[in-house]
Amino acid sequence: MIKSMTGYGKSSFEYKGKKVSIEIKSLNSKQFDLNIKAPQLYRAFESKIRNLTLAKLERGKVDVYINAEYPENYAHYTFNRSLYYKYHNELIDIARETQDKTREFLPIIMQLPDIMTQGKDETSDEEKEKLLDCFKQALEQLDNFRLSEGLMLMKDCENRLNMMLNLIAAVEPYEEQRIENVKNKLIKQLNDIENDIKTDKNRFEQELIYYLEKMDFSEEKTRFKQHCKYFSETLHENNTNGKKLSFIVQEMGREINTLGSKANDFEIQKLVVQMKDELEKIKEQLANIV
Repeated sequence: MIKSMTGYGKSSFEYKGKKVSIEIKSLNSKQFDLNIKAPQLYRAFESKIRNLTLAKLERGKVDVYINAEYPENYAHYTFNRSLYYKYHNELIDIARETQDKTREFLPIIMQLPDIMTQGKDETSDEEKEKLLDCFKQALEQLDNFRLSEGLMLMKDCENRLNMMLNLIAAVEPYEEQRIENVKNKLIKQLNDIENDIKTDKNRFEQELIYYLEKMDFSEEKTRFKQHCKYFSETLHENNTNGKKLSFIVQEMGREINTLGSKANDFEIQKLVVQMKDELEKIKEQLANIV
């Protein structure tokens, strides 16, 4: 089953009055690209989070946001009063020397080093287990989102694949008439110059057969249908195969281009343009498949 690279998951838990929420967002990317924003307290778990994410998501640009809300009475920061007074007295001395009468020192002092220090929290085994369980829930939610998006992408690709097969079938009525038109055109041109130039009819017939064979694109049609079948089979495999599907689409594009270069017929060229359009839309969808 194919998966989209676009997804979203969210989960949360509480531990001793502290509320922790985890959000995970993913977008399409050629490689795995993970960005984690978390409080300093949880930075030690980034390696574990990275491994869990890579194993589950494989590809995509992934952003992980971990936010912790502390209760009002939680002493998460410490105010250094002695250092405050030291800064304050020194600033008063400077103000006297410079005759500065404003003396509004509080905003200045609060920005000076070490006035506010972060409390040294430690993560217990219980909190660590809750954090990782919460992360796994958000990750599972995101993966389910990717699966549902992938199902829509798969249906769209199948519809466009069927459209291309219908278009390739629509080429057949024009094939015989196309060959007959080319043959008549060459014979007419030859008849127009027959009085001036002597021709070997046997040789002419051989060259005509060779030229018409060069215009034949039955092999391209057969290979294109085989590629379509392979694409459909790969689309329904259990593994995610975004890159593999892209390779198959490249081969399909080559067959369509060759068919167009050999067509030499306006109606067939119109069908070829429509096939190219559908193929480009499939390519756009594949850019978002894992």
